[in-house]
Amino acid sequence: MKNIKYINIIFLTIILSFVGCNDEEFLKEDPPTFYTVDNAFSTSAQIDQVLVSIYSHIRDLWVNPTEQQWIFNFRGKGTDMYDVPIIRRGNTFSDYGAINPDHGTFYEVYSTWYYVINRANLALYAAELPQITWDSDTEKAYALAQARFFRAFAYRNLGELFGGVPIVTEISTVPKYDFQPSTRLETYQFAIEELEAIENDLPETTSRGGRIVRGAAQHNLSELYLALGTQLEAEGNSSEAQAAYQKAVVNADKVIDGGVYSLVNERFGSRVDEESVTIEVYDNGSTVNPIADTLLLTPNYYWDLFQEENVNYQDGNTESIWAAQIDYTAYLTEDGKSKLPYSRTYGPVFRDIVSEHLSGTLESLGGRGISQVNITMYARDEVYEGKWEDDMRNSEIVFRRRYKGNVTSSPYYQEIVPWDVMYNLSADETTIRNNTSEIYPVSCKIAVDEYTGLEDGENRSNLFRDEYIIRLPETILLRAEAKQRLGDKAGAAADVNVLRERAQCEYLVTAADMDDDFNTILDERARELIYEECRWNTLLRMGDNIAVERIREHAHWPETPATLTFDYNLWPIPQDVIDTNKDAPIPQNEGWENR
Repeated sequence: MKNIKYINIIFLTIILSFVGCNDEEFLKEDPPTFYTVDNAFSTSAQIDQVLVSIYSHIRDLWVNPTEQQWIFNFRGKGTDMYDVPIIRRGNTFSDYGAINPDHGTFYEVYSTWYYVINRANLALYAAELPQITWDSDTEKAYALAQARFFRAFAYRNLGELFGGVPIVTEISTVPKYDFQPSTRLETYQFAIEELEAIENDLPETTSRGGRIVRGAAQHNLSELYLALGTQLEAEGNSSEAQAAYQKAVVNADKVIDGGVYSLVNERFGSRVDEESVTIEVYDNGSTVNPIADTLLLTPNYYWDLFQEENVNYQDGNTESIWAAQIDYTAYLTEDGKSKLPYSRTYGPVFRDIVSEHLSGTLESLGGRGISQVNITMYARDEVYEGKWEDDMRNSEIVFRRRYKGNVTSSPYYQEIVPWDVMYNLSADETTIRNNTSEIYPVSCKIAVDEYTGLEDGENRSNLFRDEYIIRLPETILLRAEAKQRLGDKAGAAADVNVLRERAQCEYLVTAADMDDDFNTILDERARELIYEECRWNTLLRMGDNIAVERIREHAHWPETPATLTFDYNLWPIPQDVIDTNKDAPIPQNEGWENR
């Protein structure tokens, strides 16, 4: 679905209201151009535009083209995997002296999912209007299925992050102040029922990249049943929990073993014929200077997964289940948000810390990084220590750790600059912590060796490939977790090893590695899904104190364990939501009361 546009239905209605309008008609007491929800829609194409607006909204949530801090927080900042560098301390989401139910992030995330729900409800209502005609029953069924998928997807996110929330299935035409919250179990169950109702109305594949397919519903059903089982177990309903875990496995099986998807395990796609990749290192990081040296890298099939024209299932990528659509031509002509600003937002800032050795913002340093979000020492190093080091996902072309000095006066000119030199490990602890916050290895998911658009004025800030929302390895890891919760640690280890074997890891896990705190699965998710998964969803969905314990252990800054003096496994209900719903009480989530 290239050239996807953010089309606001209110704006569309306003435009429609002026079509054919003249002053005499406009002044009539009953003007024919006065539009309501009931008469604003006349074609099925208009309903599809409502769906398109949801696709566009979710794309913006995943790729954050306008660099909203609350979206960085939603996507994982403040967890065990991501934090902020010293130059962004004001944007922290890990100082609990400043995090409470009034924090803007919670309201923005909560309300953005109700925006999706509202749009989905609008599409569902409009689809049944008597004046709408459809080319076929299949076309209508698919439109309804997409809307209900989005509604379920929104409630899955709300349930994982906030727990029990009001379930709204109709569009509102008047203010309402008495929404009744559901329980977390009821929120999950509603989303499950939605997806099960429309599973077979979704096609297995489509010719249009980005559109929802059956595998996306099945993946979400697996996650929802896993979440449901975890909550049931927390409430003491172990037998029902086991049944839910079994359904999580069944739904994951449909995706993993259904014959549509498979892991990529050989070179493919737009750069399949390239046997090597050369990155040029310019003197002082400027292309007006001579090339000081080159860095030669060897491509592999994991790297292929993150190249332009390789992300969609329609591109031959057999592990892509759902991808947000990015298109460079659309970016230039009509959709300025059709970009991945990843080199800019996630890229390190070597020039701040090691300017005597490394200079510039070219490909040799990962592009024009300003590090809005960094990766913790856990995500960059600890998951690859010791026996975990030998891993394709830790290979040089996937997770680059070598940087050649390009400053002519540096003793490391044309040599690899050691990390202990870059980190200045001989300095005091504060300096080390500051330096390690701002420079780190560069993933192929956030930077490339060939930037699109340089001839048009682009500056190595943005990528122009599509972006995964669901990829098959996550389904496999969901199944591994469900198996472990069923007591089948050997089966869980086997699923983890499917990914480790694909990554050509020397060490394969055993049942004994599958610890009761799920560290092995969470570590494997970090290796496989860095910059992809919504880490907050994962940690909070798992219940107990898993989230807070890992945050305390792996946070980069000392104020995090110092201020995180309480336990929680849900975000707080935004205080504005509680206050606005004045005619029906909404209880605050445990741990956040009176904060």
